[in-house]
Amino acid sequence: MYENRKIIHIDMDAFYASVEQRDNPRLKGKAVIVGGSPNSRGVVATCSYEARKYGIHSAMPSRIAYNRCPYAVFVRPRFEVYHKVSQHIREIFYRYTDLVEPLSLDEAFLDVTNNKKNIKYATEVARMIKDDILREIGLTSSAGVSYNKLLAKLASDYEKPNGLTVITPEKSQEFLDKLPINKFFGVGKVTGKTLKNLGINTGYDLRQLNLYDLEKIFKSRGYSFYQFARGIDYRPVEPQRIRKSVGAETTLDHNLNIEDEDVANILSDICEEVSERIKACKKLGKTITLKMKFDDFTQITRSISVEHPINNHIDIRVNIYNLLKNVNIKDKQIRLLGVSLSNLTDIKEEYSNITLFEYMNNQYNSV
Repeated sequence: MYENRKIIHIDMDAFYASVEQRDNPRLKGKAVIVGGSPNSRGVVATCSYEARKYGIHSAMPSRIAYNRCPYAVFVRPRFEVYHKVSQHIREIFYRYTDLVEPLSLDEAFLDVTNNKKNIKYATEVARMIKDDILREIGLTSSAGVSYNKLLAKLASDYEKPNGLTVITPEKSQEFLDKLPINKFFGVGKVTGKTLKNLGINTGYDLRQLNLYDLEKIFKSRGYSFYQFARGIDYRPVEPQRIRKSVGAETTLDHNLNIEDEDVANILSDICEEVSERIKACKKLGKTITLKMKFDDFTQITRSISVEHPINNHIDIRVNIYNLLKNVNIKDKQIRLLGVSLSNLTDIKEEYSNITLFEYMNNQYNSV
């Protein structure tokens, strides 16, 4: 039965920054910013909770982060380290269930309805997983427990950091009714502004709109909003889902002109994130896509396909920069940037962390 499912969402707390604080005790308790230097016009990849108190967040230009907190410590990302830590975390997940759906390096859904340890309560499973991660890896995580993926993910974000929140069927509607509208899945800045202009500020307000009105305003997304406001989500945890693409995107802290150097810096960081995600999937991609959304809510995509598949951030970045140079948009400002790889193929483990040149050289030498 649908409401008898036991779903956990695990989300690591400030993952990159927490790894840096773990590995360098001098950083504990300090505002740590993982990303580019403020002197090099870099951007923030993520930051510690101490830094977030100053309003610092991912994709913010590093110079602005520095102005908000001059005492922050800036650290360059070590993606190879984060990848190894992520693998250890997943090993812990698989001790309890094979139904694991990773969303990124630092979060995943788990279906523990029938778990390997025959533990009756999903809350106890979540607590054991959190304890294992803290004891073995030295990092805290937040867990959400419920009967579907929507509620489990909302729950994991409710008491960060190091939280454990349970939403039962009996309490789900009360939880959703009180939830700020911007916390709902699919409600970004633009949609949130539209809803607030309609006087919709909470889940309760959203639930007062009928399906016809929602579909009239939001087209196909209206049905999803109607379901989510009522806590309905039938999606299963999909451990073996076939990926058609791997990507990442970010909504900018403020709009940028295409000539602004920050655009290239932000895209460079996104390329690194995409590279790490596709390596975690043990995939290569042949089609690279640049996505841009503008201040007038329009968007464009530009794609290029390469002869030999890639997954290294250098190769991804070169192609993205080439696509960027051919975008002729001067009368609009950019509010979102995204990068993705598609046309995916599997890769052998020994090729999971090499450049295209090295990959092709290995292929040549093996003939």
